[in-house]
Amino acid sequence: MAVSDHVDLDQFMAGVKKRNPGQTEFIQAVQEVAQDIYEFIDDKVRYHEAQILRRIAEPDRVVSFRVCWEDDNHNIRVQRGWRVQNNNAIGPYKGGIRFHPSVNESVLKFLAFEQTFKNSLTSLPMGGGKGGSNFNPKGKSDSEVMRFCQSFMTELYRHIGPEIDVPAGDIGVGGREIGYMFGQYKRITNRWEGVLTGKALEYGGSQMRPEATGYGAVYFLRNMLKHSGQDIEGKSAVISGSGNVATHAAEKIVQLGGKVLTLSDSGGFIYDPDGIDQEKIDWVKHHKTHTRGRISEYADHFPNASFHEGARPWQVKADLALPCATQNELNEEEAKALVDNGCIAVSEGANMPTTLDGVKVFHDAKIMYGPGKAANAGGVAVSGLEMSQNAERISWNQERLGDMLTELMDGIHEKCVEYGSEGSKGGGAYVDYVKGANIAGFKKVADAMLAFGVV
Repeated sequence: MAVSDHVDLDQFMAGVKKRNPGQTEFIQAVQEVAQDIYEFIDDKVRYHEAQILRRIAEPDRVVSFRVCWEDDNHNIRVQRGWRVQNNNAIGPYKGGIRFHPSVNESVLKFLAFEQTFKNSLTSLPMGGGKGGSNFNPKGKSDSEVMRFCQSFMTELYRHIGPEIDVPAGDIGVGGREIGYMFGQYKRITNRWEGVLTGKALEYGGSQMRPEATGYGAVYFLRNMLKHSGQDIEGKSAVISGSGNVATHAAEKIVQLGGKVLTLSDSGGFIYDPDGIDQEKIDWVKHHKTHTRGRISEYADHFPNASFHEGARPWQVKADLALPCATQNELNEEEAKALVDNGCIAVSEGANMPTTLDGVKVFHDAKIMYGPGKAANAGGVAVSGLEMSQNAERISWNQERLGDMLTELMDGIHEKCVEYGSEGSKGGGAYVDYVKGANIAGFKKVADAMLAFGVV
């Protein structure tokens, strides 16, 4: 096919929409990547002839299955489970498992698609995948969660393996759920192998994994600021979420001399004008992990703080913003509020937390904006290191892993600058980090696919 004959972006997206009716999250993710990739590949005939972008936007497979389990009242419950294996051109499928009522095929396809580029950016040999269920672990007893996880793994185990597909945790799937699933995998297969990451240290987990996503998002933020001649010290930050990613992002901001003003959950957000220091972060960690309480109770415990029910924290004036909760939690109006209030940098700890209209606001304002596929890649990077440790039957210490995480995030930032700089590299030129991440992530996967031929 001659380069002049290839379909344009609008035609390509029309095809994506036709093949994936009603899958709005997945279509949004493809649109966000394709608009940058199309410019990059415009004069590169080999990518068009091999239909590389079309192939990446079509998962290798989507596995859907029924998950039956029994609750504590002896009622039989039925959920739906999925595993989306998007692309394994550069390594085994790798990506989390999410348990949340909002999970559906569209959400998981978007996450697996994004994961493909994120994993590519880490420079580690990992393909992209994602899985989950519409099961809601909130309000369930430990026994109910165990029975569900065991039933889920009884279906999933036949599709995964350390050289095939290595799931991890995500929203609703923490150390408890990973333990139950790993135990069931081991029971069924009679094999001890690194088939899941995010495991506890006692059975093959890696140090630094709990901290990695949140710390990595802050390291990426620090790199963006450094590239523009600034740093985190003395700056204020608004953070959404109050789980693992958000609390560790807050922790690292505080360690680097910043002031954290907000955290949130699905019920609303808390604003603490005194700053959320390490003692308060430790309280939140214990409150959310051990008592599984709500963030609103923070305001009862720390009287100078206020709770804002049903709201998100993006109206609060701050220098920095880190959305660390879930997809599409920051819209156009909220992005404008951040910019109008003087926000200079956004680093995404969650996956696709900013809507396309919100991203456009950040781009038009020329503020530093680190997309999730780059900024929150620290979590999957350390998961990849956990896979290496499991394969070699070794365990690296926290200091070494911390250094490796820092180096990986530095490398991702450098790739984004290389492919996203407007004008000459460096020299204060504006960096389109979305474009840089998309192109750098795409190129590695695309070149591997070209090497394999039509498969």
